[in-house]
Amino acid sequence: MIKYLVIGDPVSHSRSPKMQNAAFEKCGLGSPYGIRHVKPEELPQFVEYARKNFRGVNLTVPHKQMVCDLVDEMTPRAANCKSVNTLLITDGYILGDSTDGVGLEQALRYNFDLPVNGKRFLFAGAGGAARATAIHFACSGAESIVFANRTESKAVEIIRDIEALNTTCRCSFAAPQEREAMAAAIKNCDCIIQATSLGLKDDDPPPFDLELLKENTDLVIFDTIYKNTKLLQRARELNIPCSGGKEMLIQQGAESFRLWTGMEPDLDAMREGFELPPGGVEV
Repeated sequence: MIKYLVIGDPVSHSRSPKMQNAAFEKCGLGSPYGIRHVKPEELPQFVEYARKNFRGVNLTVPHKQMVCDLVDEMTPRAANCKSVNTLLITDGYILGDSTDGVGLEQALRYNFDLPVNGKRFLFAGAGGAARATAIHFACSGAESIVFANRTESKAVEIIRDIEALNTTCRCSFAAPQEREAMAAAIKNCDCIIQATSLGLKDDDPPPFDLELLKENTDLVIFDTIYKNTKLLQRARELNIPCSGGKEMLIQQGAESFRLWTGMEPDLDAMREGFELPPGGVEV
């Protein structure tokens, strides 16, 4: 019987069911994780249905911000980033949490042995994925974060939310089209996080001028998209350590699993489940 599931609009591409069920099966819990297409206007009705019928839910685009007003309580990390990607349901009471930030944090450790504390980050993008992860990074001791986004107001909104949390993280904005500002931001960061949707389509432009990347530079690049994007291709040409978004999804899913079950998931089983079709984008 399905007791956990992922919802989104769209959602058919999600790798979460196979990945999560691989972890559940390793723990002898069967395959209780399903998938459901939920449109934005259906979300309130779905949440009330989930309250009576499920133990846990993962949410992807476009529901992570919308659901904040529908849960009974949010954890501090979800409240800080104003984003929820995991529902924990106990006797009809719904707690909203966000595992995206810890998912990216653990992915950086796994792929590059890079901690968040004391490091400098450049985020390409200021959408939901950037918001949830950057605010987590700021609260986890990041030294500085630069947001490179086409719409400055979205970046400024995240910066103001981080400043309101009274962290020690220094935040600033750089326009992607301004070569001098971007060159300085790249030179002065330890890690570039590509958090836009650019790269999902083969004809998408890169998030910034890739000629600004230089060989022998001392940084790493993480692209939240699974595909071999133009950014990742360029990084490999320049021998810059880089990774796609696979491990982030695995690690944020593993954190959801821990919250739901109190058990430690088999990460290798989840990685094997991730590789099974269907393919897709970050959920």
